[in-house]
Amino acid sequence: MNALSGSRGLARLPRTLGVALAVGALAFAIFGPLSNLLLWSFAEQWYFPQKLPGQWGFKWWERVFRPTGDAMESLWTSVTIALVTVGTCLALAIPAGYALARRPMRWRALVMLAFLLPQAFPNLPVYINVAQVFYSLGLNGTMAGVVLVHTLHGLVLAVWITSAAFGAVDRDLELAARNLGASPLRVFMTVSLPLAAPGVLASAIFVFLESLDEFTGSFFVGAPDLTTLPLLLFNASAGGNYQIASITALILLVPSVLFMLVVERFLRADVLARVGT
Repeated sequence: MNALSGSRGLARLPRTLGVALAVGALAFAIFGPLSNLLLWSFAEQWYFPQKLPGQWGFKWWERVFRPTGDAMESLWTSVTIALVTVGTCLALAIPAGYALARRPMRWRALVMLAFLLPQAFPNLPVYINVAQVFYSLGLNGTMAGVVLVHTLHGLVLAVWITSAAFGAVDRDLELAARNLGASPLRVFMTVSLPLAAPGVLASAIFVFLESLDEFTGSFFVGAPDLTTLPLLLFNASAGGNYQIASITALILLVPSVLFMLVVERFLRADVLARVGT
Protein backbone atom coordinates (compact mmCIF):
# COMPACT_ATOMS: atom_id res chain seq x y z
CA MET A 1 0.00 0.00 0.00
CA ASN A 2 2.84 2.37 0.89
CA ALA A 3 4.60 1.53 -2.34
CA LEU A 4 1.41 2.28 -4.33
CA SER A 5 0.90 5.64 -2.66
CA GLY A 6 4.58 6.43 -3.17
CA SER A 7 4.35 5.70 -6.89
CA ARG A 8 1.26 7.89 -7.17
CA GLY A 9 3.11 10.69 -5.41
CA LEU A 10 6.01 10.36 -7.85
CA ALA A 11 3.57 10.41 -10.77
CA ARG A 12 2.04 13.67 -9.51
CA LEU A 13 5.43 15.31 -8.92
CA PRO A 14 5.96 16.68 -12.48
CA ARG A 15 2.45 18.15 -12.50
CA THR A 16 2.93 19.71 -9.06
CA LEU A 17 6.24 21.19 -10.12
CA GLY A 18 4.66 22.57 -13.29
CA VAL A 19 1.86 24.25 -11.34
CA ALA A 20 4.35 25.65 -8.81
CA LEU A 21 6.52 27.08 -11.58
CA ALA A 22 3.51 28.63 -13.33
CA VAL A 23 2.27 30.21 -10.09
CA GLY A 24 5.78 31.45 -9.30
CA ALA A 25 6.17 32.98 -12.75
CA LEU A 26 2.78 34.68 -12.46
CA ALA A 27 3.60 36.02 -9.00
CA PHE A 28 6.95 37.34 -10.25
CA ALA A 29 5.26 39.04 -13.24
CA ILE A 30 2.76 40.75 -10.90
CA PHE A 31 4.80 41.51 -7.80
CA GLY A 32 8.24 41.93 -9.38
CA PRO A 33 7.53 45.40 -10.87
CA LEU A 34 5.66 46.41 -7.70
CA SER A 35 8.64 45.42 -5.57
CA ASN A 36 10.92 47.48 -7.78
CA LEU A 37 8.61 50.49 -7.41
CA LEU A 38 8.64 50.12 -3.64
CA LEU A 39 12.44 49.90 -3.55
CA TRP A 40 12.84 53.01 -5.67
CA SER A 41 10.25 54.96 -3.66
CA PHE A 42 12.30 54.57 -0.45
CA ALA A 43 15.75 54.76 -2.07
CA GLU A 44 17.62 58.00 -1.35
CA GLN A 45 20.83 56.70 -2.94
CA TRP A 46 21.00 53.80 -5.37
CA TYR A 47 23.82 53.57 -7.84
CA PHE A 48 24.94 50.88 -10.26
CA PRO A 49 26.12 48.14 -9.59
CA GLN A 50 24.48 48.06 -6.14
CA LYS A 51 21.83 45.36 -5.84
CA LEU A 52 19.89 47.32 -3.20
CA PRO A 53 19.70 51.01 -2.32
CA GLY A 54 22.66 52.31 -0.37
CA GLN A 55 20.55 54.72 1.64
CA TRP A 56 16.88 54.51 2.62
CA GLY A 57 14.49 57.24 3.72
CA PHE A 58 11.30 59.21 3.21
CA LYS A 59 12.87 62.28 1.60
CA TRP A 60 11.14 61.79 -1.73
CA TRP A 61 7.78 60.97 -0.13
CA GLU A 62 7.99 64.27 1.76
CA ARG A 63 8.79 66.07 -1.47
CA VAL A 64 5.85 64.46 -3.29
CA PHE A 65 3.29 65.18 -0.54
CA ARG A 66 4.58 68.66 0.18
CA PRO A 67 1.52 70.98 -0.12
CA THR A 68 3.43 73.33 -2.43
CA GLY A 69 4.82 70.52 -4.58
CA ASP A 70 3.94 69.73 -8.18
CA ALA A 71 2.75 66.24 -7.32
CA MET A 72 -0.21 67.30 -5.18
CA GLU A 73 -1.24 69.94 -7.71
CA SER A 74 -1.07 67.34 -10.48
CA LEU A 75 -3.08 64.91 -8.34
CA TRP A 76 -5.88 67.42 -7.77
CA THR A 77 -5.85 68.32 -11.46
CA SER A 78 -6.17 64.64 -12.41
CA VAL A 79 -8.96 64.01 -9.90
CA THR A 80 -10.88 67.12 -11.00
CA ILE A 81 -10.63 66.16 -14.67
CA ALA A 82 -11.66 62.57 -13.87
CA LEU A 83 -14.71 63.67 -11.86
CA VAL A 84 -15.87 66.08 -14.58
CA THR A 85 -15.31 63.35 -17.18
CA VAL A 86 -17.41 60.91 -15.14
CA GLY A 87 -20.25 63.44 -14.87
CA THR A 88 -20.14 64.20 -18.60
CA CYS A 89 -20.03 60.53 -19.58
CA LEU A 90 -22.90 59.54 -17.29
CA ALA A 91 -25.04 62.46 -18.50
CA LEU A 92 -24.70 61.02 -22.01
CA ALA A 93 -24.48 57.31 -21.23
CA ILE A 94 -27.52 56.92 -18.95
CA PRO A 95 -30.13 58.04 -21.52
CA ALA A 96 -28.19 56.36 -24.33
CA GLY A 97 -27.84 53.11 -22.39
CA TYR A 98 -31.52 53.10 -21.45
CA ALA A 99 -32.57 53.73 -25.04
CA LEU A 100 -30.29 50.99 -26.35
CA ALA A 101 -31.58 48.52 -23.76
CA ARG A 102 -35.29 49.37 -23.84
CA ARG A 103 -36.20 50.93 -27.18
CA PRO A 104 -36.60 48.85 -30.35
CA MET A 105 -33.71 49.82 -32.61
CA ARG A 106 -33.09 48.36 -36.03
CA TRP A 107 -29.38 49.16 -36.20
CA ARG A 108 -28.60 48.63 -32.53
CA ALA A 109 -25.49 46.51 -33.17
CA LEU A 110 -24.05 49.16 -35.48
CA VAL A 111 -24.76 51.90 -32.94
CA MET A 112 -22.98 49.92 -30.24
CA LEU A 113 -20.10 49.29 -32.63
CA ALA A 114 -19.87 53.02 -33.38
CA PHE A 115 -18.96 53.68 -29.75
CA LEU A 116 -15.91 51.44 -30.24
CA LEU A 117 -14.58 53.39 -33.22
CA PRO A 118 -12.45 55.77 -31.12
CA GLN A 119 -10.61 52.70 -29.81
CA ALA A 120 -10.13 51.19 -33.28
CA PHE A 121 -7.47 53.64 -34.44
CA PRO A 122 -3.95 54.26 -33.11
CA ASN A 123 -4.06 56.99 -30.48
CA LEU A 124 -1.01 58.93 -31.61
CA PRO A 125 -2.16 60.15 -35.05
CA VAL A 126 -5.69 60.74 -33.75
CA TYR A 127 -4.51 62.96 -30.89
CA ILE A 128 -2.08 64.88 -33.13
CA ASN A 129 -5.01 65.84 -35.37
CA VAL A 130 -7.26 66.51 -32.37
CA ALA A 131 -4.59 68.82 -30.94
CA GLN A 132 -4.48 70.77 -34.22
CA VAL A 133 -8.26 71.18 -34.26
CA PHE A 134 -8.37 72.14 -30.58
CA TYR A 135 -5.60 74.68 -31.11
CA SER A 136 -7.68 76.44 -33.75
CA LEU A 137 -10.66 76.41 -31.35
CA GLY A 138 -8.66 77.67 -28.40
CA LEU A 139 -9.14 74.43 -26.43
CA ASN A 140 -5.48 73.40 -26.25
CA GLY A 141 -4.10 73.67 -22.73
CA THR A 142 -7.56 73.95 -21.18
CA MET A 143 -9.38 71.64 -18.82
CA ALA A 144 -12.39 71.61 -21.16
CA GLY A 145 -10.24 70.25 -23.99
CA VAL A 146 -8.74 67.50 -21.83
CA VAL A 147 -12.19 66.55 -20.49
CA LEU A 148 -13.52 66.26 -24.06
CA VAL A 149 -10.68 63.91 -25.00
CA HIS A 150 -11.17 61.80 -21.87
CA THR A 151 -14.93 61.70 -22.46
CA LEU A 152 -14.35 60.32 -25.94
CA HIS A 153 -12.61 57.30 -24.42
CA GLY A 154 -14.78 56.95 -21.33
CA LEU A 155 -18.03 57.01 -23.27
CA VAL A 156 -17.24 53.58 -24.72
CA LEU A 157 -17.16 51.96 -21.28
CA ALA A 158 -20.03 54.04 -19.94
CA VAL A 159 -22.50 53.27 -22.74
CA TRP A 160 -21.73 49.57 -22.97
CA ILE A 161 -21.96 48.96 -19.22
CA THR A 162 -25.04 51.12 -18.61
CA SER A 163 -26.90 49.54 -21.50
CA ALA A 164 -26.12 46.12 -20.02
CA ALA A 165 -27.23 47.32 -16.58
CA PHE A 166 -30.59 48.57 -17.88
CA GLY A 167 -30.96 45.41 -19.97
CA ALA A 168 -30.67 43.31 -16.80
CA VAL A 169 -33.60 45.12 -15.14
CA ASP A 170 -36.79 43.01 -15.10
CA ARG A 171 -39.29 44.56 -17.54
CA ASP A 172 -42.22 43.19 -15.51
CA LEU A 173 -41.33 45.54 -12.66
CA GLU A 174 -41.49 48.52 -15.01
CA LEU A 175 -44.79 47.32 -16.47
CA ALA A 176 -46.23 46.84 -12.98
CA ALA A 177 -45.33 50.42 -12.10
CA ARG A 178 -46.96 51.67 -15.30
CA ASN A 179 -50.12 49.69 -14.53
CA LEU A 180 -50.28 51.41 -11.14
CA GLY A 181 -50.38 54.78 -12.91
CA ALA A 182 -46.74 55.86 -12.82
CA SER A 183 -45.53 58.01 -15.70
CA PRO A 184 -42.60 56.83 -17.87
CA LEU A 185 -40.30 59.34 -16.16
CA ARG A 186 -41.39 58.22 -12.71
CA VAL A 187 -40.88 54.56 -13.66
CA PHE A 188 -37.38 55.40 -14.85
CA MET A 189 -36.48 57.38 -11.72
CA THR A 190 -38.01 55.02 -9.14
CA VAL A 191 -37.66 51.58 -10.75
CA SER A 192 -35.24 51.36 -13.67
CA LEU A 193 -32.46 53.66 -12.47
CA PRO A 194 -32.26 52.37 -8.86
CA LEU A 195 -32.15 48.74 -10.09
CA ALA A 196 -29.48 49.60 -12.65
CA ALA A 197 -27.50 51.70 -10.13
CA PRO A 198 -24.79 49.06 -9.43
CA GLY A 199 -23.97 48.88 -13.13
CA VAL A 200 -24.05 52.66 -13.47
CA LEU A 201 -21.71 52.92 -10.47
CA ALA A 202 -19.37 50.39 -12.06
CA SER A 203 -19.32 52.35 -15.32
CA ALA A 204 -18.55 55.54 -13.38
CA ILE A 205 -15.62 53.80 -11.68
CA PHE A 206 -14.24 52.49 -14.96
CA VAL A 207 -14.50 55.94 -16.55
CA PHE A 208 -12.82 57.54 -13.51
CA LEU A 209 -9.88 55.12 -13.67
CA GLU A 210 -9.61 55.49 -17.44
CA SER A 211 -9.45 59.26 -17.08
CA LEU A 212 -7.07 59.16 -14.11
CA ASP A 213 -4.55 57.00 -16.02
CA GLU A 214 -4.95 58.61 -19.47
CA PHE A 215 -1.67 59.96 -20.81
CA THR A 216 -1.58 60.39 -24.60
CA GLY A 217 -4.59 62.68 -24.96
CA SER A 218 -3.58 64.69 -21.90
CA PHE A 219 -0.08 65.13 -23.33
CA PHE A 220 -1.12 66.39 -26.77
CA VAL A 221 -4.09 68.48 -25.64
CA GLY A 222 -3.22 69.61 -22.11
CA ALA A 223 0.57 69.96 -21.91
CA PRO A 224 2.32 72.12 -20.90
CA ASP A 225 -0.44 74.22 -19.33
CA LEU A 226 -2.10 71.30 -17.54
CA THR A 227 0.02 68.66 -15.83
CA THR A 228 -1.85 65.54 -14.75
CA LEU A 229 -0.35 62.81 -12.60
CA PRO A 230 0.52 60.54 -15.58
CA LEU A 231 2.27 63.49 -17.23
CA LEU A 232 4.22 64.11 -14.04
CA LEU A 233 5.21 60.44 -13.97
CA PHE A 234 6.39 60.65 -17.57
CA ASN A 235 8.39 63.81 -16.95
CA ALA A 236 10.01 62.32 -13.84
CA SER A 237 10.93 59.11 -15.67
CA ALA A 238 12.30 61.00 -18.68
CA GLY A 239 14.37 63.15 -16.34
CA GLY A 240 15.84 60.15 -14.53
CA ASN A 241 14.05 60.88 -11.25
CA TYR A 242 12.93 57.33 -10.61
CA GLN A 243 11.95 58.01 -6.99
CA ILE A 244 9.30 60.57 -7.97
CA ALA A 245 8.16 58.35 -10.85
CA SER A 246 7.83 55.30 -8.57
CA ILE A 247 5.90 57.18 -5.88
CA THR A 248 3.59 58.66 -8.53
CA ALA A 249 2.97 55.19 -9.98
CA LEU A 250 2.10 53.84 -6.53
CA ILE A 251 -0.33 56.74 -5.99
CA LEU A 252 -2.05 55.88 -9.27
CA LEU A 253 -2.17 52.21 -8.26
CA VAL A 254 -4.12 52.78 -5.02
CA PRO A 255 -7.45 53.99 -6.49
CA SER A 256 -7.27 51.33 -9.20
CA VAL A 257 -7.04 48.51 -6.65
CA LEU A 258 -9.70 49.99 -4.34
CA PHE A 259 -12.17 50.70 -7.13
CA MET A 260 -11.69 47.27 -8.69
CA LEU A 261 -12.72 45.75 -5.36
CA VAL A 262 -15.84 47.92 -5.42
CA VAL A 263 -16.63 46.86 -8.99
CA GLU A 264 -16.19 43.19 -8.09
CA ARG A 265 -18.65 43.72 -5.23
CA PHE A 266 -21.37 45.60 -7.11
CA LEU A 267 -21.21 44.50 -10.76
CA ARG A 268 -23.38 41.40 -10.94
CA ALA A 269 -22.79 38.43 -13.23
CA ASP A 270 -26.06 39.00 -15.12
CA VAL A 271 -24.93 42.54 -15.99
CA LEU A 272 -21.54 41.31 -17.19
CA ALA A 273 -23.25 38.66 -19.31
CA ARG A 274 -25.18 41.37 -21.16
CA VAL A 275 -22.24 43.63 -21.97
CA GLY A 276 -22.03 43.94 -25.74
CA THR A 277 -25.26 42.04 -26.43
